[in-house]
Amino acid sequence: MADSPDFEPLDRKVSSFPDAKPIDGTRMAVLFSVMLVTASGNTAMQSILPTIGTQLDIPDFWVSAAFSWSALLWVYTAPKWARQSDHRGRKALMRLGMIGFTTSFALAGLALFLGLLGWYSALWTFVLFALFRSLYGGLGSAAPPAVQAYVASRTARADRTKALSLISSSFGLGTIVGPAVAPLLIIPVLGLASPMFAFAAIGILVMVALALKLPNDNPGYQARGVVTSEPYSSAPSSNSLKEEDDDGAEETSLPPRLRWGDHRIKPWLITGILGGNAHALILGVVGFLVLDRLGLRGDPEMGIRMTGIVLMSGAAATLLAQWGLIPLLQMGPRTSILWGMVLGACGCLLIGLSHDLHGIIIGFAVASLGFGLFRPGFTAGASLAVKRSEQNGVAGIVASVNGMAFIASPAFGVLLYTYAGPLPFWLATGICIFLFGWGFKTLKLDERLDSDR
Repeated sequence: MADSPDFEPLDRKVSSFPDAKPIDGTRMAVLFSVMLVTASGNTAMQSILPTIGTQLDIPDFWVSAAFSWSALLWVYTAPKWARQSDHRGRKALMRLGMIGFTTSFALAGLALFLGLLGWYSALWTFVLFALFRSLYGGLGSAAPPAVQAYVASRTARADRTKALSLISSSFGLGTIVGPAVAPLLIIPVLGLASPMFAFAAIGILVMVALALKLPNDNPGYQARGVVTSEPYSSAPSSNSLKEEDDDGAEETSLPPRLRWGDHRIKPWLITGILGGNAHALILGVVGFLVLDRLGLRGDPEMGIRMTGIVLMSGAAATLLAQWGLIPLLQMGPRTSILWGMVLGACGCLLIGLSHDLHGIIIGFAVASLGFGLFRPGFTAGASLAVKRSEQNGVAGIVASVNGMAFIASPAFGVLLYTYAGPLPFWLATGICIFLFGWGFKTLKLDERLDSDR
């Protein structure tokens, strides 16, 4: 297949190496699938866990908190796996992540299935569920930073926002599409646990595509200038490649470990943490809100359907933002974030005020449009702030920030919702407004970011 003009290598000198080929359409589709399936599977339970919790008589807070342990592991392990891709290569880390994803979903689905059949108590059902979810947090976190680093290291600075927007859209889209399609995957034999097994099967298909369509990458080209003779060797082999970095300097050794406090990425990380928590607040509550405001607690099947409709509106808005507005308007990182926060604030405010299906759909769509602009802006901004040789490090930190938002915010949002229904949406609105003002003063102008080396 011909190479896509949107993803040219940084220079022809680099592209002359065998594993430095630009990303063609087939490879991009595989990378997109890895991110999409990882994210959609992770959030698919949002449309069914409220119903499962109701059937098992578990309070809403504990249903939401079942995700926290996995999210904590994700935050801890994502940067470590990103660093490992310097030694093992990005494809190997993607494969590891998909193994963790598939195993976790198969075992967690089995735990829910047997628990709903009454094989053990509701308490043990969620203990086992949280335990098997930890496989996703611990191993599944290897895939997203590897994908981001793979793309960022093979695209020129001028095209990186567009390329990372596409990849980020797959992860952002998955967080919305997963819960929307989960009700369609329920079959009578397996009951409400059906989506878990379905995503495990899809994960196997993605692993097959990854093995067949994405060539093995040489970590020496992507992450550093020296190719070691074996993955864990500390001494370089006689075969070394010198990569010309973004600033024109030749990289001849492994770059220093990228720190969270690095002044180049710190503003983008603060942005990602605040905006991500605002997004997680509304995602954690929306399923319960639909059940309560539409009076569907006693009709779980209709509740799942209505939740799916609301979340599908968010999916369409996310697609519009990341596949339409960003490329069409040539929006840079700062512009995407600021406009995203304006729309996010408006959408969260509207959800808090709405008491019918129409209002909830419109509000969630506007909020999703805003967060759909925000996420790729934050990702691309952090990537553009560092050198090409540091893309592994920044990809791991970005993945960690994305997971950090889901440690406490969904459960905290449910607590606020239990106390006062609109409260989590008011809080999310306030975060968006604050982030707009702070980002307007702090974040680099897009023109300066693109020209910095």
